[in-house]
Amino acid sequence: MIEREAGRLVVKVPLIIANARSLLEAGCSALAEGEQIFDFSGVTEADSSAVAVMLGWLRAAPATRSTLKFAHIPTGVRSLAELYGVSELLPLA
Repeated sequence: MIEREAGRLVVKVPLIIANARSLLEAGCSALAEGEQIFDFSGVTEADSSAVAVMLGWLRAAPATRSTLKFAHIPTGVRSLAELYGVSELLPLA
């Protein structure tokens, strides 16, 4: 689901509502102190729940003293974040 590769947390499944809860939990469990980069380069499908999951990871990060960045955000997810007015909350790597 999420694998640590070359210092990044690589999302390996679609970012869709069916996976949202388990992705949120897996991402939170993977957080460690320091900078964490979630890499979406392997994501082939995403919907609006992706924005909610990403914001959930951002909310969880302070508890582990980690800072998050997102790499290779799918174009559709980026567009949804802009539509919802939250794109400035998503730190890019």
